[in-house]
Amino acid sequence: MSLNTPVPSEVTSRDLRNLEVGTANIYQTIAIISKRANQLSLEQKDELHDKLAEFAPSTDNLEEVFENREQIEISTYYEKLPKTTIVATEEFIHDKIYFRMPVAEVTEEEK
Repeated sequence: MSLNTPVPSEVTSRDLRNLEVGTANIYQTIAIISKRANQLSLEQKDELHDKLAEFAPSTDNLEEVFENREQIEISTYYEKLPKTTIVATEEFIHDKIYFRMPVAEVTEEEK
């Protein structure tokens, strides 16, 4: 996961009125941020599984299970990464998320 925007390492409170500027609706903003966080989470999960798959034993023998130092280092690296919701929120604040609002169809009765 690569991110060009700085992610704060401490807790930051946000004014919800500032978050809804791009969409004019806080619920749409939260939906956009949550979808982006899910995307980032899936990317992170796939990366982690690909890296850990290299260490998977070729046989399923429980007696041969042992701790691998490289595997532990990879796991701790991913544990220390910032949470995807924080990353997605920072991307939204810095206009790094592309989203589009679907246009609601107007029926004859509503005109």
